Amino acid sequence: MQSFRQSPTEPGFVQNPYPAYDRARALGPVVFWEDYGLPCVFGQAAANAILRDRRFGREVPEDKRKPVAPHTAPFYAVEAHSMLELEPPRHTRLRRLVLQAFTSRRIEAMAPEIEALSHQLIDAFPQGRFDLLTAYAQTIPVVVICRLLGVPEAMKDQLLDWSHAMVAMYQAGRTRATEEAAAQASTDFVAFLRGYIEARRSRPGDDLLTSLIAAEEGGVHLSTDELITTCILLLNAGHEATVHGIGNGVKALLENGGPKDWLSPDKIERTVEEILRYDPPLHMFTRWAYEPVEVMGHTFEPGEEVGVMLAAAGRDPGMWDEAGRFNPRRPHRPHLAFGVGLHFCVGAPLARLEMQITLPILFQRVPDLRLAGQPAYSNSYHFHGLAALPVEG
Repeated sequence: MQSFRQSPTEPGFVQNPYPAYDRARALGPVVFWEDYGLPCVFGQAAANAILRDRRFGREVPEDKRKPVAPHTAPFYAVEAHSMLELEPPRHTRLRRLVLQAFTSRRIEAMAPEIEALSHQLIDAFPQGRFDLLTAYAQTIPVVVICRLLGVPEAMKDQLLDWSHAMVAMYQAGRTRATEEAAAQASTDFVAFLRGYIEARRSRPGDDLLTSLIAAEEGGVHLSTDELITTCILLLNAGHEATVHGIGNGVKALLENGGPKDWLSPDKIERTVEEILRYDPPLHMFTRWAYEPVEVMGHTFEPGEEVGVMLAAAGRDPGMWDEAGRFNPRRPHRPHLAFGVGLHFCVGAPLARLEMQITLPILFQRVPDLRLAGQPAYSNSYHFHGLAALPVEG
């Protein structure tokens, strides 16, 4: 196994990590990323194999668990009930209960509201140059989640503050200040949701939170702690993915001559999939080996962690012709932007729906939309999204 060195916070990498991924992929199917101290896979075949193999999982093996520092305890108390961090049988139970409430019918019913919200935000666009990220891409996902859960929309800015503070725990180069902010956000978020859930138990509504409370399997419901963590996960993960999906998508479209016919009703689904392949919101996910597993000639030992490079897999030239080119007309092949297998993102259908609605409406309403400066990515790896998207139209 060859080694690879690349700081995830180096400015050039933050703005364009794909050349580094190409260098790493060329070194072999499994490469040791020195900066993370992890073996990583950068190709589609190896990434797909690991994500589908039940001998790998998200839950940390018992002998690898580290004591939780007291100042981070509130954050990890939330994580302890997250589907994202659990394996069967508990993961199976939680996911089934959540999917009872978070149905495709409920998601599809949000389409008219997403359309109306898109028009409302566009009506409020300022004249001249402005930041499309704050004026459009950031607002839509959080308002949609608020409406789904039945949480007051007036809370959206506070929810975003809590979400950003918690999500920062997954980013490269986190500090003690990052950890303390995440712990405080976790404490405040949990307190708010605990009170809101108790109110919903006594006064049910026509919303996702009420359905989550009612969901049961074999007479067992989600506990209050599980409800709280699920609501936080839906907001944090769903918001990050959709904001960056919309922002990265608009950037890709504008840098490639505008939307052409790529956003027409018969082509929008393929275009969204190409955006997610070409410049996805999440670049790295990790798995633990639970027993010896051979992947493309390399054997992972029990208790070994591996980095699965989702965005690098999407640029694998062995899978896609001209993989580094944005081309919505290319034949569709499944990408890994939302994962695959047991931990496939439960919010993927909602994120796709929001992108499929918001992008065509934006370019229909603002046909002369153009970049008004160089978009800059945020230093938030292993997420990959814009810090600002300056446009005018």
